[in-house]
Amino acid sequence: MTGVEGALGPLFLLILLGAVLGGCRFPGDGFWPPLERLIYFVLFPAMLVSTLATANVAEVPVVRVALALLGSMGLFAILLWRWRARLGLEAAAFTSVFQGALRFNTYVGVAGAAALHGTAGVTVAAVAVALMVPVVNVLCVASFVAAGTLGPSSLGKSLAALVRNPLILACVAGIALNLSDIGLPGWSGEAIALLGRAALPMGLVAVGVALRPHALLRLDRGVWAANLIKLALMPALVLSLAILLGLDSVSRDVVLLFAALPTATSAYILARQLGGDAELMAALITGQTLLAMLTLPAWLSLSG
Repeated sequence: MTGVEGALGPLFLLILLGAVLGGCRFPGDGFWPPLERLIYFVLFPAMLVSTLATANVAEVPVVRVALALLGSMGLFAILLWRWRARLGLEAAAFTSVFQGALRFNTYVGVAGAAALHGTAGVTVAAVAVALMVPVVNVLCVASFVAAGTLGPSSLGKSLAALVRNPLILACVAGIALNLSDIGLPGWSGEAIALLGRAALPMGLVAVGVALRPHALLRLDRGVWAANLIKLALMPALVLSLAILLGLDSVSRDVVLLFAALPTATSAYILARQLGGDAELMAALITGQTLLAMLTLPAWLSLSG
């Protein structure tokens, strides 16, 4: 077993545990939605605030990390729109392919960075989240607007939700506390850190619960296009850019990890709310999460 497999293996086991619990409907259908809200609105933001408020962000090559991740994301966003007619997808299906190709599962990303490189990895991962979350949300909402699936009333609600996104707010708060030298004084630091430690294992189990195995039966051109970009082309481009930009080994591994992540489970909710193809989105989330158990270790081993 390689170091990469040893680091990521326990994460995948937690995801599979969630899939089993979800399939058995244990401890009940009403248990998981409130838990997911707790993770998304409290535990994961606490982890981001705790990391960014106390980390030495100056050691992270922020500009080069941004060039590798945001440059690749922007390029594939443009290419998807140029290929839209060639793909021959309906508007709703295209928005789901767009999300499937660009969105990323933050729980798996931060947990993977922590498993691979400890505190240093989590710091780079928190910076990656701060850079990528606002951009990917704007791009995805814009795709719904441009595809015509999003009504005027929904546009206002979507923009308001973007401003109130707990991950964005947590990143802003953590960076502000860091730059102001306030940090997390007194007991607040340990209390917020304890909350944050619960986020990753619970988040990984919740990822597994959200999987829909029956959706794997759908294998159309939209599924192939999104999976090809997300699991093959995007990480290949980001790894090439990371090498060209001379990123250190920790930053290179983390940007590659975030480029090769499966799409976010929250994309299914967005597809339902904004007129996307929810069934296609479920197929992409489930397929990519399972395939990533093979492709993520392969990419990270390739990077050395």
